[in-house]
Amino acid sequence: MLDSCTTAQERWGGVHKLIDRWLSERKQLVAEYTALRDRVAPAQHPDTALESFCDVLVDYMSAGHFEVYEQLIREAEDFNDLGGIALAKQLYPRIETITQTAVQFNDQYGESAAGVDEAVMQERLRHLGGLLHERFELEDCLIEVLHTAHKDILSTL
Repeated sequence: MLDSCTTAQERWGGVHKLIDRWLSERKQLVAEYTALRDRVAPAQHPDTALESFCDVLVDYMSAGHFEVYEQLIREAEDFNDLGGIALAKQLYPRIETITQTAVQFNDQYGESAAGVDEAVMQERLRHLGGLLHERFELEDCLIEVLHTAHKDILSTL
């Protein structure tokens, strides 16, 4: 009995830490996005700010898909949370579409940011920013429904 409690605490406590780390990465992504969007002068070559933003963008997207979402779904399945699973299935296609746009932005600007048309990049960056805002709202909804909803149950384990 105690072993299962310890295992549950380790497992779900780890989910909470994973989410905290991911949300911290989100803050970094937003900070780098804002700095890049608000810069006044065209980029110096090489454009380290653009490359750094793309690196953080890819890391954040990857953590969402390959760590956080997977853990949230697993938690919902373990709690037989059919409503949460249904919500995830409803929201995930939109999140995936936004991810593809982010990957395309990275593919265009992440590796070789030299010689970038600043005006075009800024236009695409602003479009991506709107999509990221939407994605953050969808992710927050998933966290609320798939993890926070089980918080009281987890605290008793």
